[in-house]
Amino acid sequence: MGSFSIWHWLIVLVVVVLIFGTKKLRNLGTDLGGAVKGFKEGMKTEEDKAADVAAKVEHNRAGQTIEGEIKDRANS
Repeated sequence: MGSFSIWHWLIVLVVVVLIFGTKKLRNLGTDLGGAVKGFKEGMKTEEDKAADVAAKVEHNRAGQTIEGEIKDRANS
């Protein structure tokens, strides 16, 4: 019974698409991706989460320009 050829897999793919339809398969893929992302977020420790937040804050600060006016202390 060996391995299946590419033609066997194409026939299986066509049958699955005909049975479920592309919209339902797309929704299934989206749900599966969201579940994997949620699982990865759940596996992070509190230290990892704190480090991610600190990195985001530092990244936001690096791109900001602070404008101001310089005053001479002698004239104040």
